Amino acid sequence: MLKNYLEIIKPRRRKERKEDGNTLCVLCAFAVKIFWNGFAVSIFTELTGLITNMADTKLAEVAKLFLKLGFISFGGPAAHIAMMEDEVVKKRQWMSHEHFLDLVGATNLIPGPNSTEMTMHCGQEQAGWKGLVVAGLSFIVPAVLITGLIAWAYQKYGQLPAVEPFIYGIKPAVIAIIISALISLGKKALKNAELWVLGAATLILSLFGVNEIIALFGCGLAGLLYYFLKKRSHTVQGVFPVLFLFSVAKLSKLGLFLIFLKIGALLYGSGYVLYAFLDAELVAKGLLSRQELMDAVAVGQFTPGPVLSTATFIGWQLNGPWGALLATAGVFLPSFLFVALLNPLIPRLRKSKMMSAFLDAVNVAAVAVIAAVCIEMGRETLTDWRGIAIAAISLAVTFGFKKLNSAFIVLGGAALGYLFWWLG
Repeated sequence: MLKNYLEIIKPRRRKERKEDGNTLCVLCAFAVKIFWNGFAVSIFTELTGLITNMADTKLAEVAKLFLKLGFISFGGPAAHIAMMEDEVVKKRQWMSHEHFLDLVGATNLIPGPNSTEMTMHCGQEQAGWKGLVVAGLSFIVPAVLITGLIAWAYQKYGQLPAVEPFIYGIKPAVIAIIISALISLGKKALKNAELWVLGAATLILSLFGVNEIIALFGCGLAGLLYYFLKKRSHTVQGVFPVLFLFSVAKLSKLGLFLIFLKIGALLYGSGYVLYAFLDAELVAKGLLSRQELMDAVAVGQFTPGPVLSTATFIGWQLNGPWGALLATAGVFLPSFLFVALLNPLIPRLRKSKMMSAFLDAVNVAAVAVIAAVCIEMGRETLTDWRGIAIAAISLAVTFGFKKLNSAFIVLGGAALGYLFWWLG
């Protein structure tokens, strides 16, 4: 089912409005290009100008960074985390590689969108609880605004813009960014031979389709087992988020909010699992057509920022602007709560030798899972000479100009994709 959903980077029709639809397709493609290359830059400049005047310098820095990432972070959670590692650890040195890895590992163990929760962790590390809120909102808002604009146009004309050429180039460029992050994170995570073995085992299991949450917890438990074989055992206590289930008979505004709140609280793994939830919650109940869901998936793919901005698109189709706002708030709210609860616990867990062994194993597993995602992206993306050429150029630039902002890698990939697409 998910494979069918992912084959959607093509203009799709919902209504028989051929002339208007074709016109919209051209205009939207042009608007998306202008938006990313011009208008988005203007908005970003104005917003960062206002943010600079904040009394709290650290808070302003957090807002500027994650607002920028919100506009240029394409490629899904693995790519987002790679960009964050480059900005937060290498360039700004807000934290060590080891602590960043701890946050990545811990984030993979709680429900919600991993990369969005990582922005919140980074914001809290730099500017406290205010930083958590500002970082999360700064990263989410750009995607929501862009998705809202596309949702309005889609509802009016019933067709998505043609952005295939840009996506064609962005994906290989993102692979280069992920590989760069994997190397730096792997150097810190793979501390000994035992962790190398656990990492290799997790990578193999992930490539064979084992659920990433099972792989992460399994690796963590294996790390604990190895610790117990070396040391005397201690009592282990686990803390798990309280999961709640409820059903909504009628899709009122409150019902829409509760559906997405439930999804946000129960969603484990990558954002792509969201589509399976939505199929069960909305399509199966006749509240949304499968074509609309597939088009929502497309929007989540070609807009920057968190994939869960798909909720904005679907909320708009179901209940207009209010639906978009409520669906977005519902799907992201649990993440703010989970991160606020988890972040203070991580340093305490690291001080415990037993939990430190668990975190080390989970960190290695997280790196292995990202590597598996990168390999799968390579299989799907590097299918002809054009994709391979873009990836090779992006890799050369990434490792040749290590201080270059990853945004330029993404923009360069988009430009090359557009050029190569039309050259054939």
